[in-house]
Amino acid sequence: MTTSAPKNKMATISSLQEPFCAEADFRQTVGTFNLRQHSSNAAPNLSDRGIWDFTPAFQKMRFHGARNHDWALWNPGQRIVDTHFVFPLVHLDPADPKNYFFDATDEIIRITQDAGCQVFYRLGTSIEHSGIRPEQKHFNSLPPKDFYHYSEILAGIVRHYTRGWGDGFHYDIPCWEIWNEAENDPTCWKGSYEEFIQFFVIVLKRLKKEFPELKFGGPAATCFQETLLRQLLKACKTAGVAPDFLSWHGYTSQPDEFIQEPAKMRDLLQEEGFPNCQLAITEWHYLLSWDGIQSNMTPEQRKQAMEGPASLCDIDSATFNLAVLSGWQDTPLDQAFYYGANPRSPWGFFNHLGQGNKNYHSMCIFGDFIHAFPSRILTHRKSPGTVYLLGGVADDGNEGLLLVSDYRGEADELCVKIDGMEGAVATAEVLDHEHDRTPVTVQFADGRLRLPKNGPGSAAFLVRFARG
Repeated sequence: MTTSAPKNKMATISSLQEPFCAEADFRQTVGTFNLRQHSSNAAPNLSDRGIWDFTPAFQKMRFHGARNHDWALWNPGQRIVDTHFVFPLVHLDPADPKNYFFDATDEIIRITQDAGCQVFYRLGTSIEHSGIRPEQKHFNSLPPKDFYHYSEILAGIVRHYTRGWGDGFHYDIPCWEIWNEAENDPTCWKGSYEEFIQFFVIVLKRLKKEFPELKFGGPAATCFQETLLRQLLKACKTAGVAPDFLSWHGYTSQPDEFIQEPAKMRDLLQEEGFPNCQLAITEWHYLLSWDGIQSNMTPEQRKQAMEGPASLCDIDSATFNLAVLSGWQDTPLDQAFYYGANPRSPWGFFNHLGQGNKNYHSMCIFGDFIHAFPSRILTHRKSPGTVYLLGGVADDGNEGLLLVSDYRGEADELCVKIDGMEGAVATAEVLDHEHDRTPVTVQFADGRLRLPKNGPGSAAFLVRFARG
């Protein structure tokens, strides 16, 4: 269980004496790190595995969990995960394991677990980008014709992976998410939201009845939409069933607002009478605009979305990642899954030459950081401000790490106040628009840590302190 910082230690600094932009105190620990917040929608690839195996690069990011949404889209030719692939003839008897095709999903779950990740299973379908006009057809996002029959199919999938049914397994897959972005009509649910709520309640009741030891939830909302989420929760309360977790997504470029969402969700759940419901952000990614990515796909818009420091895969995105992951440690968020999917897509971690992009390096940095030391230290940042801190310390206090993320900051140099590392030597590496985890000379004396930036803009530093 992760221990959060006491509330009186979570306040940000409103007026530090210049030139300090933030403070870190290695003498005071505030609990441990929540490793589950460092998870992803990515996994080792099943398709093209004999040409390029993504596993070694995936392992370097050290994700705790892997949500299996959209896996069928970036593993072409594989019948995996999505319910219409696992149970293709929906009219057949879901009580007969011969009517399921588990083999390919069995394999990708195996290789994902072998790579060190716990699977978070999304039940339902991947997103379907077959068009938005009325005359354009959708197939996978159509609501099931019989919600009760469909719930039996889902029960068979859960049973196969957790109870050994149908020559299956007894895997530790604790969390099962019901559908994805149902309000994102028609790409995910070509029906009304009211229909989805009815479907969600039926499936939730059915699965919780047979598998009380597991966690079921959703609805994987496209964003923090209070009205729609309250509507779902009220329906659950009326039906006498409680989701084990509530999930939503975030695509934004505003880290402070995004970091605050879990507290807002906790308040919402408390008001609606679900104090024990966990919180999960099951997709998140830096995003300035959908233009050039999923809309207005002109060459100019595409170039703007994919090139330069503010683009989808460059330094603003990478520093945003580290800022958000740092800030979430002081929130009630239970788990989060970065939307990194196809490793070579704009949502992935590599360019067309197979070189790691800035998002890849940011995830490697955070993975290394969060596993280095067991105890989290007390940090403060200016609010509002561009600098975000997260620190860890060894049990003997002689070594420590500090992650400093400056998101779109204008300063050429950062100065951080450091307590509790007297006599230590500081070394660092920098991630910026021109450098990927490159060693950089820093100055540390008299409790002042000075970090040189390569001009204004986003940059992140991983600083190591060591005595003796």
